[in-house]
Amino acid sequence: MIRRLLVANRGEIARRVFRTCRSSGIGTVAVYSDADRTAAHVGDADRAVRLPGNSAADTYLRADLIIAAARRAGADAIHPGYGFLSENAEFARAVIDAGLTWVGPSPDAIAAMGSKIRAKKLMADAGVPVLDELEPASVTTDQLPVLVKASAGGGGRGMRVARTLTELPDTVTAASAEAAAAFGDPTVFCEPYLEQGRHIEVQILADRHGTTWALGERECSIQRRHQKIIEETPSPMVDPELRKRLCDAAVIAAEAVGYHGAGTVEFLAGADGRFYFLEMNTRLQVEHPVTECVTGLDLVAWQLRIAAGAALPAGPPPEFAGHAIEARLYAEDPAQDWQPTAGTLQSLEFPSAGTEFRCPDDYGLRIDSGYRSGDTVGTHYDAMLAKVITWAPTREEAIAHLADTLERSRIHGLTTNRDLLVRLLRHNSFGTGDFDTSFFTRYGLDELSTPLADLEAVRCSALAAALADAARNRTKVADLTGLPIAWRNVAAVSQLKSYTAGPDTIEIGYRWTRDGITPDSFDDVRIGEFDENRVELDIDGVSYTFDVTTYRDRVCIDSAAGPVELTPVDRFPDPADQHAAGTLLSPMPGSIITIHVDDGATVAKGDPLITLEAMKMHHTITAPGSGLAAIEVRVGQQVDSGAVLAIVSTEEDPS
Repeated sequence: MIRRLLVANRGEIARRVFRTCRSSGIGTVAVYSDADRTAAHVGDADRAVRLPGNSAADTYLRADLIIAAARRAGADAIHPGYGFLSENAEFARAVIDAGLTWVGPSPDAIAAMGSKIRAKKLMADAGVPVLDELEPASVTTDQLPVLVKASAGGGGRGMRVARTLTELPDTVTAASAEAAAAFGDPTVFCEPYLEQGRHIEVQILADRHGTTWALGERECSIQRRHQKIIEETPSPMVDPELRKRLCDAAVIAAEAVGYHGAGTVEFLAGADGRFYFLEMNTRLQVEHPVTECVTGLDLVAWQLRIAAGAALPAGPPPEFAGHAIEARLYAEDPAQDWQPTAGTLQSLEFPSAGTEFRCPDDYGLRIDSGYRSGDTVGTHYDAMLAKVITWAPTREEAIAHLADTLERSRIHGLTTNRDLLVRLLRHNSFGTGDFDTSFFTRYGLDELSTPLADLEAVRCSALAAALADAARNRTKVADLTGLPIAWRNVAAVSQLKSYTAGPDTIEIGYRWTRDGITPDSFDDVRIGEFDENRVELDIDGVSYTFDVTTYRDRVCIDSAAGPVELTPVDRFPDPADQHAAGTLLSPMPGSIITIHVDDGATVAKGDPLITLEAMKMHHTITAPGSGLAAIEVRVGQQVDSGAVLAIVSTEEDPS
């Protein structure tokens, strides 16, 4: 039996494994980078060992440091989690050679499936349908579009679509660079890109004694940048006959490489019922909680048992219960091409009591998160804040519960994909199961990325913020005791406050009259009781409560009308804070990896100027218009969010 386990990972997956260890009587060891010194997973562990540095390459990808940490902390086993070194055969061999128990499949199985190029050949030989592998240099027009894909790793990194032969070389270069940064292996290949396929995967669990279970399928077709954001089981498109064929193919794939442990076999399925092998993930998947909910199994517990030599029962649970669905909550801005965001996560609170890192005893809510309110979300690692999972008797109920949970959650400080997730879950095509991997291409982001709060809700939220501010100011001045909130000695003059909401400025005016406080330009709004944290408004005969939370640089308002974040407008702004037209600011902290033009070059609108690396992804900054580009940074420079990267002086603005 394992006595003390080191998790060679961070964030929510480390916390997830630690939870099972606690219920199994196994001691725990965390590793952490300098950026993760105060992270939640460090506090969850019995012992923790520092990995000096911040980048993944210096820390979580250093097999030698991790094995040394296990020895120092007295661990006798290592669990890799997912990502980082979880699918690195050499790391698995090094762990075993060090005399430690490796919680995962054999190094040979990892190596066989770790190269997607080799894996496809193995699967074809085993009789599993596969898509043709294409050499990037030999792709023809008839074979377009193609998916350029990293041979190692997963999670959507190192994957890009090329639709023309002209763009293919740059696409290959970009995918290769991302693959090298994320997995340490720049190898990429091409395969036909099916625009309207369904991404279906099968959970596998196998022991060392010849028993392999297929634990049903997961529907993973809702993706952005080839990375899943919604997963569910069972799939609304899979009937019993297709389910059997998928599960049989997954078992064949696992047994072809002598697999043991938890793994996932991924397929691309068409509307005609045909499917093709994509890859096998030789690790625990991010979306494993949905399978745990419907099967009642603790997959991590079984990973640990199998690693210690235990045998599976002859067959999996005979019946699965209900429907489970998971949404990945990311710090990112879907309206800005899914651009990651970073900074202080001032609040991360969910509306109802759910279980953490385990399924509820009955249907309900589960939360897996590596972050807490007040944590800093940096740029060194993935931007996922939490996995929010609901389990219900039916798909309709699970979707409704998940959408409601996300809408009511208090998420302050960072732009997230929360509003998009809610709109997606309530989209008719998603509800009916009429979707595939092209969902966002098919419906676009104009509507899906629209905030949940409409313009009138934003105005009313701004009014609530202004009233809460007035109440707060009153408590700071002792001489106003006994006077009404927002009282002024010149009643005819409105008190004014201004806020920005995105590009819009909202001015709020209100006056104290004999009938109470009266807002300007709100004909159907009546003000009820309010204080610095809560405001009651009667809007067209319906009462709403607005919860107002004020931070140093923003005000967050939560209500049934939708969540709103506002920035107070300084009445006397510092001129030094103003920027000239054409100034390009860094959207997040990161590292400058490429400068595409010379300083002073003439550029056209849309021309790439600078590429920034953050959160293991590349982000290209383009010219907002035609003109002369003044480059303000250099390659290798670390920049903060809001730093000036370049200034494009247009013909209309020659300054």
